[in-house]
Amino acid sequence: MNKVFRPSPNSFKNTFCVFQELLPEKVQGMPIQYDSKSGSKYFYTEEGMYRLSNHWGRLANSKWRLEPMEPETASKTKLGFAAWSEFYPDNAEEKIYYLEANFIKKTVNYQHKNNPNYDKKAILRTSFETTKKIKQIRNLFALTSWAKYYEYDDLDELRATIINQLIFTNKTLEEIKREL
Repeated sequence: MNKVFRPSPNSFKNTFCVFQELLPEKVQGMPIQYDSKSGSKYFYTEEGMYRLSNHWGRLANSKWRLEPMEPETASKTKLGFAAWSEFYPDNAEEKIYYLEANFIKKTVNYQHKNNPNYDKKAILRTSFETTKKIKQIRNLFALTSWAKYYEYDDLDELRATIINQLIFTNKTLEEIKREL
């Protein structure tokens, strides 16, 4: 009889993790090891966790994000997988988050400093500071009204200049705009 792998229930508290979306067939035949009150289903392996859910983001005391497949699947319920080594500690006081912008898709996301891809160039911030910068960057991507006060040839180039300064410096948005 195969021994069922079960992590400690407390091992997920106050964690940050980015799950990679997979097709639901990946867990077909696997026993559900935890079924949450909100309807999420959890499958544990020696390598990591599979989570089948229709909601991602802030979960109780953790921040778990799903990185969607390309092209995105139509289903609202999505399966994600994360290796145990990809669960990082989270707290509100420490500067542990940095931002990454995708200028092609016009998106911004936050990552944890323990992420092996962190090159130590982006400024580390607290959760609160990170949330504030994300909102500012999303507005810069989505809106154009702010740009009417500047002379520019290429709006995307102007956006990139401002957003990169928000990511790689400690300047406020107001300071950056004044310097332009």
